[in-house]
Amino acid sequence: MGKVSLVTGAAGFIGSHIADRLIADGHRVVGVDNFATGRPENIGHLGDQERFEFVRADICDLDAMKAAMRGVDWVFHIAGIGDIVPSIEAPLEYHRANVDGTISCLEAARANGVKRFLYAASSTCYGLAKQYPTPESHLIQTEYPYALTKYMGEELVLHWGQVYGLSVASLRMFNVYGPRSRTTGTYGAVFGVFLAQKLAGEAMTVVGDGEQTRDFTYVSDVADAFFTVAGSDLAREAVNVGSGGTYSINRLVELLGGEKMHIPKRPGEPDQTFADVSRIEEATGWKAKVSFEDGVAQMLIHIENWRDAPVWTPDTIADATAGWFKYLSK
Repeated sequence: MGKVSLVTGAAGFIGSHIADRLIADGHRVVGVDNFATGRPENIGHLGDQERFEFVRADICDLDAMKAAMRGVDWVFHIAGIGDIVPSIEAPLEYHRANVDGTISCLEAARANGVKRFLYAASSTCYGLAKQYPTPESHLIQTEYPYALTKYMGEELVLHWGQVYGLSVASLRMFNVYGPRSRTTGTYGAVFGVFLAQKLAGEAMTVVGDGEQTRDFTYVSDVADAFFTVAGSDLAREAVNVGSGGTYSINRLVELLGGEKMHIPKRPGEPDQTFADVSRIEEATGWKAKVSFEDGVAQMLIHIENWRDAPVWTPDTIADATAGWFKYLSK
């Protein structure tokens, strides 16, 4: 009989791809989500899959999580809430989801004798990094509550490994993109903003001069990283997950095709993100496979997913990011 794996945030962007990867490898998967940010359509294709079971639950509900983890071998804790400005405006909500939810899942895993516990961490813990590619040993300097609460979750995970002997690992993800990424809600990831603008025939709103670069990492590579690390001996440490490259926003506009306009640069945003992935490669053999060009081509194939997404304008972006300038300008 194959392994049983539980994925929190299974109806979310990354969680749904991890569920797919596990099922493809013969796992039975328990998917947990409360649809706070996840979407039923992200797991709709799994409805008839006999190796997939869905549990609607809040990760902060310890009893529900203990029940969901009975008989589970591996846990992939992907659930949480993202975005910068909302975290500045509602830090308690972020603490509840990203910190309290994580400790609830850890305690449920401990109670059930789970063999592996993997955590979805964020490269935002590095803040305005001083070294590129950025290694795991870089100074931690969180710039806003989202980054802080995700790092606090990571510290809890590593602590449960240290104190309780849970076999844990934390994966610090860099700029993940791909199909099923969010199409509605707050102003956020650049791909969703640009694809909706392209569909509407509007210019893409490039922050600053567009020469800033991001370590855009395709979601199937990220799902494969989680699967690979889970099956490896890597434990009780945090590792970077990145593409092995870094790409400018202007290059992204060029690949998407369309007009662009420039809007003011924002405080607290790095000029570059670029993961040093030597540790995960050395420890597990994992390496990203999807090139930036191929990944962007896949996004264009799925562009209709953004047909009903909000079309951001300079004015609405200014309103949505007012808190950013208010609190992060130094």
